[in-house]
Amino acid sequence: MSSTDSYAPPFEAPSLSLLAMEPLRAAFDFCSSKLASRAEHVGDGHPVVVYPGLGGAPFTTSHLRGFLTRSGFEAHDWGRGINTGPKGIFDDWLSDLQAHTSELHARTGRKVSLVGWSLGGIYAREIAKRCPGSVRQVITLGTPFASLGGANHAGTLYKLVNGDTSQLTPALQARLRECPPVPTTAVYSKSDGVVSWRGCIEKKSDRSESVEVTASHLGMVSHSQVLRVIVNRLALPEGQWRPLRRSERLARP
Repeated sequence: MSSTDSYAPPFEAPSLSLLAMEPLRAAFDFCSSKLASRAEHVGDGHPVVVYPGLGGAPFTTSHLRGFLTRSGFEAHDWGRGINTGPKGIFDDWLSDLQAHTSELHARTGRKVSLVGWSLGGIYAREIAKRCPGSVRQVITLGTPFASLGGANHAGTLYKLVNGDTSQLTPALQARLRECPPVPTTAVYSKSDGVVSWRGCIEKKSDRSESVEVTASHLGMVSHSQVLRVIVNRLALPEGQWRPLRRSERLARP
């Protein structure tokens, strides 16, 4: 793993050439995954909620959720349709997502793992901060929690879809950078064409790590390497989290 402690700003947005290649790379990632990724039943059946990226609908994470189900987990969509960003007061809006996690925990008697893609990773991290007793771990995929104020191309899309960036104050940005109090894995790609990869890196600690992959931003939820990382993390016994080893990250199913 490359150095993950040198992520201090200022960050730079990905090049326009990388951005332009995103749709083609995502299509390649999806097709390659269909051919190369074989799910193995290694899960313990605990619930996993998957949050889509900005503009993403349930179908955009269906491949990932199907792979998780076949791997032995109880995979759930986030249940809110298309992700157009938070509506109204951010913390009030999060309450429904928190309630969903708490309800799953109460129904199954198992802590819930949260997997968030891009903006969805922000939701996963904040929910874990609000109800850590219900959350087993958090995994973010290309989530720029350290550079939401700039250095990415997602901000333009957010303005088009939602139009309201008034709540993204310096104080809120500082809060969003704080690591959740549960085991946390931040997956990032240096060839991400949408967000600054440096803004997706979590500081290393005894309960947090950053894992580099080669996926495109749009292909994060279908790239075979990312799927292996997610399943490896989710398969760890509860209470026995440890950082991912390089050999595990590179091993093929």
